[in-house]
Amino acid sequence: IWDRVALAVMRRPAVSLLLAGGLLAAAAIPYFSINTGNSGASSFPEDFRSRQGFEVLQAEFGFGANAPAEVVIDGDIASPEVQDAIASVRALLLTDEIFGAPQLEANDAGDLALLSVPLKGDSLSEDTIEAIRTLRDEILPQAFAGVPAAVVVGGVTADAIDFIDTAESYQPLVIGFVLGLSFLLLMLVFRSIVIPAKAIILNLLSVGAAYGLLVLVFQKGVGNELFGFAQVDVIQSWIPLMLFAILFGLSMDYHVFLLSRIRERFLQTGDNTESVAFGLRTTGGLITGAALIMVAVFAGFAAGDLVQMQQFGFGMAVAILLDATIVRTVLVPASMKLLASKNWYLPGFLRWLPDVGIEGGSSSSAGLAANGSLTPQPAGGDD
Repeated sequence: IWDRVALAVMRRPAVSLLLAGGLLAAAAIPYFSINTGNSGASSFPEDFRSRQGFEVLQAEFGFGANAPAEVVIDGDIASPEVQDAIASVRALLLTDEIFGAPQLEANDAGDLALLSVPLKGDSLSEDTIEAIRTLRDEILPQAFAGVPAAVVVGGVTADAIDFIDTAESYQPLVIGFVLGLSFLLLMLVFRSIVIPAKAIILNLLSVGAAYGLLVLVFQKGVGNELFGFAQVDVIQSWIPLMLFAILFGLSMDYHVFLLSRIRERFLQTGDNTESVAFGLRTTGGLITGAALIMVAVFAGFAAGDLVQMQQFGFGMAVAILLDATIVRTVLVPASMKLLASKNWYLPGFLRWLPDVGIEGGSSSSAGLAANGSLTPQPAGGDD
């Protein structure tokens, strides 16, 4: 079956590449409207005791009593400047209905105070998070401008904001590091700059498609009821980076496994088409079997009641399924066919790089054509 699939794809490689690549690119489009954050108690199922307790606390003891914003003021609390600033903060808070009446508590020394500001509703809702950002970025700087006191904001919501901002700020660095290191390692192993560049693009397509479908189902609510998922306003802030790290590692593992077989065959025969069919034939069953096992495992995560586990399990299962099917059975054979011997191109100025073989072997016996492409090794050449 894998021979037939590979040969069918390679008969019309350009069409196969455009259709499959276009499908994954289209699936990735919703990712550009992703809204990351943290789902609070309001996203829990209604029969969860934690949600019921939250709702009772809100109803019986007033809003925001469970997780107020904690404003710490470090300075001479009794000084007129600080007192005026605190009064200004109180006045500004009254202009936003999401804030309750703040309570001030100072230490015995009078050099440190805690201003507790109740927050309406779920401490991790979008409105609450936006309110704390306003408190940090506008209200406090305006009220304490020129005042000899340091002011910081803590609490559950502020902690969530710091986590979200940290994850988002480091995400480009992590992605760049992973992509760069992957390129270097693949270039050393396969003696090519085309193979690693193509591997990165294909893996990014599958990860991007998983991101897009995650947003489409959970954030947009398209098909969420079909899977029994809840529609929420945000994708958990830790999920994009976690999915990328795990999925990129898994998909690159599949890619190396498949390409090593293709390269091995190409060195023996010099037939690009037959080598791709051989690689898919000898690895297709193993890759698909391993992928189905992991899809089943992560489907178990998605079957849970907690939204964050549903998002994680669904994202992982979808990405692995896409990678083992569309990417490995369509995009890889089609791109290998179109590029032919150019798949193994290595510029002359990089030929000094160490020759790292696969599975303990070495590619030193493989020649390079004048244009830098890999040339096949005649059968029995090592005997």
